[in-house]
Amino acid sequence: MRTEEREFRIERAVAEDYQVFADIIGTAWQAMDHKEWFMADDEAYTYRMLTTGRGTGYKAIDQKTGAVAGVFMAVAPGLDESNMGYDIGLGEEELPLVAHMDSVAVLPEYRGHGLQRRLMEAAEADLGAAGFRYLMCTVHPDNCYSRSNVVRQGYQAMTVKEKYGGHVREIFLKRAEPSIDKA
Repeated sequence: MRTEEREFRIERAVAEDYQVFADIIGTAWQAMDHKEWFMADDEAYTYRMLTTGRGTGYKAIDQKTGAVAGVFMAVAPGLDESNMGYDIGLGEEELPLVAHMDSVAVLPEYRGHGLQRRLMEAAEADLGAAGFRYLMCTVHPDNCYSRSNVVRQGYQAMTVKEKYGGHVREIFLKRAEPSIDKA
């Protein structure tokens, strides 16, 4: 018996989506076997990122039901000490060109449809067009699934460091493709 193929569209989130983000992240985290692999963003963080302009959110919408199947957040850390550019030795003039591929969560019933990749690709295109040149993310060293996903998307392992209050993470970098206007 063949299962029905689902179709999804990727949309930019609006500030009012912060609760949807927090709920999906919480649900995905609860379903994880290895909870230490994922630093789950809470409602306050998603609200702050989506309302201050530091974060840009993306939603994967199930075309048939209209349900949000997964979410993704990219963050522009600027010169904040959280900027992973410091971790890999970028110069001060390069730090504003760093964007963090911050959080991705897909509800368990929607896994296996490539939504993490599609959400990240949408963010990468927008970030490149906005002038960001360094796309960075972290992965728990034992999380072979996320590690494999980011490597397939062109991210390179740069270093392993303690992040997020003492949690060991592998830091990855991808150079963004500059946008070329075809007017």
